[in-house]
Amino acid sequence: MAKILAPIILALAVSSCSSSDTKNEQQALVENANESAKRFAADPDMTWFRDNLKDAEGVLIIPTSLKGGFIIGGSGGSGVMLARNSVFGWSYPAFYTMGSVTLGLQIGGEVSEIMLVIMSKAGRDAMLTNEFKLGGDISVAAGPVGAGAKAQTADVLAFSRTKGGLYVGLNLEGAVIATREDWNRAYYGADVRAADILVAGNVRNRSADMLRNTVAGIYTAPD
Repeated sequence: MAKILAPIILALAVSSCSSSDTKNEQQALVENANESAKRFAADPDMTWFRDNLKDAEGVLIIPTSLKGGFIIGGSGGSGVMLARNSVFGWSYPAFYTMGSVTLGLQIGGEVSEIMLVIMSKAGRDAMLTNEFKLGGDISVAAGPVGAGAKAQTADVLAFSRTKGGLYVGLNLEGAVIATREDWNRAYYGADVRAADILVAGNVRNRSADMLRNTVAGIYTAPD
């Protein structure tokens, strides 16, 4: 069943950003991810996120995730991942898609921003593969929101924010994440894989520096 649904899931994820009215969809996604990161960081309920991102292995930012359907609901979106490196700090972004299928009665749709904080090396290593499943290959849990909230133990912590700014519970068990290798090649003008961007730091695109600076600056100083 999963093998049958995966191509449908990823097709939905790719199509979610195809309406971007720009000559450079990759750069538009990077800039949208930058704005999402700023919104998450500025929210008073995101204390844990601000305090702990500096210790994470990486972060996957999906600026727009579309959800909707009838009987079989689907959600999907494209995003960028940055990894934390002890040598050069936060990496340049690599491009990904994420999609899931939920069985059940669903009517209507929802647009939300999603932030996946990768907390373990196992989670980071999974992100370097062509495709993997959350909850199957690596564990995923809802990220802590609100004052005094504590994180569960998981490879990946997921935060979701609706278009209106409301944080909602998010179940990403079974969601499929895959690299967008064609976008990585187009953005960096080289035949690169996710590991070349996130771990080796072999390529750069200065147009993504603002996103790197935003992520690097997300930290709540101690009182």
